[in-house]
Amino acid sequence: MALLWGSAAMLAQASGWTVGQVAPMSGADATQGRAYAQGMRLYFDQVNKAGGVQGQPVGLAVIDDVGHPEETVAKTRKLLSEAKPVVLAGYFGNRNLSALLESKVLDGSSLSLVGYQSTDTNVLASPQIFATRAGLAEQMSKIAAHLTTVGITRLALVYEDRPDSKALVELVSKSISPSGAKLVSSALLGKGKASSDKVVEDLRAAKTAAQAVLLVASSPSTAAFVEAYRMDGGTAQVYATAEADIEQLAKRLPVEYMSGLSIAQVVPSPYKVSAKLNKEFRDAVTAAGKSMDVPVSFAMMEGYVNAKVIVEAMRRSQPVSAEKVSAALRGLDTYDLGGYWVGFKPGSQVGSKYVDLSIVNASGRVTQ
Repeated sequence: MALLWGSAAMLAQASGWTVGQVAPMSGADATQGRAYAQGMRLYFDQVNKAGGVQGQPVGLAVIDDVGHPEETVAKTRKLLSEAKPVVLAGYFGNRNLSALLESKVLDGSSLSLVGYQSTDTNVLASPQIFATRAGLAEQMSKIAAHLTTVGITRLALVYEDRPDSKALVELVSKSISPSGAKLVSSALLGKGKASSDKVVEDLRAAKTAAQAVLLVASSPSTAAFVEAYRMDGGTAQVYATAEADIEQLAKRLPVEYMSGLSIAQVVPSPYKVSAKLNKEFRDAVTAAGKSMDVPVSFAMMEGYVNAKVIVEAMRRSQPVSAEKVSAALRGLDTYDLGGYWVGFKPGSQVGSKYVDLSIVNASGRVTQ
């Protein structure tokens, strides 16, 4: 049971257990939003073919927010009132998650939001939001540890305009410190070419030259910065967070600009069959065949991983309800998804520490 509900569609509660997603199905981040949703559907289809959860099918109800924060809030209200989901999943965007929290839509309910793509530091404080991927701190720590092994310790931070800018810089500084790395400069990246050019100019004018650039930005902003930086002659390696989709970047940037770019990946590769999880995912892709309307990607694998966590929480709920799913999530200590582990400790809503680095070599090939 896989439903796609547009902004103008009439919503009706489906039979079985409904998982609700409000995410960009159109707009700048649609590629990742649609891939994430497809990944969840792949696993739900597998579960439903095997009899569902407690004899009931699991369905995904999706509403497009076009990436706009105000739409995220409005569409979530609509979803809650008309579809009655037992859990939310797969939300996108710093400002979108921040707007959802500020709206207090989830306050007073037992609904959990499981899985999201956001580096907003305020999200970490919400007891109702669970991450099934490594957070920004884990990604920055992994990147810094990798760089210090080759003697690179002077780093610059470039990040998109966001309400929690100060907290972000502090979190990054703290995360890279144990490896002996430090920030020698930081710059805020706005929208448009002029902003990218200004950031590049600021990096060049910094008193202490950075040996590598840490980039915390969406795919479009990442592409714009990398293009401006390489065109200006910048040669330092650029390390981006998982919010930057390597597949999208490869389509937008020429090989010579992609060379030396690395992206922190928070799920195993969707292109390899190196563990049980990878094989299950590839089998699901094969079974779906031509019914998939988006190509295989890391975002799709992340959606698949997220769906596995949600279904496990449902299976531990007797009967399935928002309250019991939330309690089951908190009881997931060390759950093995097939070589990828998720667990929620008291006081922590970040369920994974898995981070790998995808690096683009001089010939344009991605290595891990």
